[in-house]
Amino acid sequence: MPPEPVFGLLLAGGQARRMGGGDKCLLAFAGRTLLARAIERLTPQVGGLVLNANGDPARFADYGLPVLADVVPGFAGPLAGVLTGMAFVRQLDEPCDWLVTAATDTPFFPLDVVARLRAAAREAGADIAFARSADRVHPVFGLWRVALHDALAEALTEEGERKVDRFAARYRVATAGFSAVPFDPFFNINRPEDLAEAGQLSEPVNECPAPFR
Repeated sequence: MPPEPVFGLLLAGGQARRMGGGDKCLLAFAGRTLLARAIERLTPQVGGLVLNANGDPARFADYGLPVLADVVPGFAGPLAGVLTGMAFVRQLDEPCDWLVTAATDTPFFPLDVVARLRAAAREAGADIAFARSADRVHPVFGLWRVALHDALAEALTEEGERKVDRFAARYRVATAGFSAVPFDPFFNINRPEDLAEAGQLSEPVNECPAPFR
């Protein structure tokens, strides 16, 4: 049986305060932008891909992706991005039961992250699956059952919920583990010094991290 299709959403809707504001995903890294690298890594893993970003979408015109502003106003965080992606997937002509989210500031995320999340969700019979490395869960790298749309919309708009882990705790959640040796594939760039550190990692690391043991 072929695997269920998964639609991809790149999250770039934050305000990047620790980087001084602006579009962190458009920072240069290893000869191209962080966004270009994220698109390159996630595209082969999904059946379709969109970008979640607020403001004028024209600044992303060169990347060839639909740009979706948060359906909940006020920079409500990653959950607003997840809801935005779910709403988009629900109106597609081709049905898709799963949405995967990925950060645009994590330049080494695994080339098999979607397959591993899907396997973890299937094994646990879960509605949500998150990536895990170095004893940390990374909920921005998540696989979400699109059927959670209405419940998430209510949590965001009626309850004011903003915490990914708190919303997810209402459902069965699986995690997919990844090795953090020789580096953590979910190393993310929040500050200028992180960008410099990532630049030092970009050449010697293995582009496809070893399976978790």
